[in-house]
Amino acid sequence: MDQLKGKTALVTGASSGIGLATARRFVAEGARVYLTGRREAELDSAARDLGPSAVPVRTDVSENADLEQLFERIKLDGQGLDVVFANAGGGEFAALDELTPDGFDRIFATNVRGTVFTVQKALPLLNDSASIVVTGSSSAHRGVPNFGAYSASKAALGQFVRVWAAELSPRGIRINTIVPGTTDTPGLRGLNPDGQDAMLQQTADATTLGRVAHPEEIAAAVLFLASNESSFVTGTELTADGGER
Repeated sequence: MDQLKGKTALVTGASSGIGLATARRFVAEGARVYLTGRREAELDSAARDLGPSAVPVRTDVSENADLEQLFERIKLDGQGLDVVFANAGGGEFAALDELTPDGFDRIFATNVRGTVFTVQKALPLLNDSASIVVTGSSSAHRGVPNFGAYSASKAALGQFVRVWAAELSPRGIRINTIVPGTTDTPGLRGLNPDGQDAMLQQTADATTLGRVAHPEEIAAAVLFLASNESSFVTGTELTADGGER
């Protein structure tokens, strides 16, 4: 349990779900972990649960000023970064004829712009041979009704990662996309509070394994990409979707 011993990591969107499960796994593997989230009370609670190796920094990744403060804090602590898990994101259901400009902008501001500038602003702090993992989605490769803006935002990230892999390779920095299938998280359940159980069951029935993922299962895949176990893996996607069909 020491794959990240002595390393420093940043996990965005770490208050709950996949982000929290991954931060917990990183701490268990020996890392010091900076956690971000928009809701300060929830973020602080997560950090207390993880113990002294977790450092909470309230951050809305869609706000440039918040990102500046986040990386200034890490810099002032004298920490370089060995791992960045750019996980913060969000979505909402809206068919094409229901999608609003504000809704579109919210999704792309967090999922695309937030991720792009999280990675950009991390660059000066990244140690050579660092690893970056970006959260994609299996919906980027499927036609999920009412999920067009979210799916497109995640597809965009996959292409950014392929380009960044080439740009960052001279420093030995690897970057990959984790592509989760449907995962039972508070964020997912919040998309459809009234029909969440039916939604999860419908998705489970469409997977080879017959169930949705637990956040800890996605965290295990992220750990592989973050650690030296994946030292010859960059610019690609690791799909953990239970065999969605």
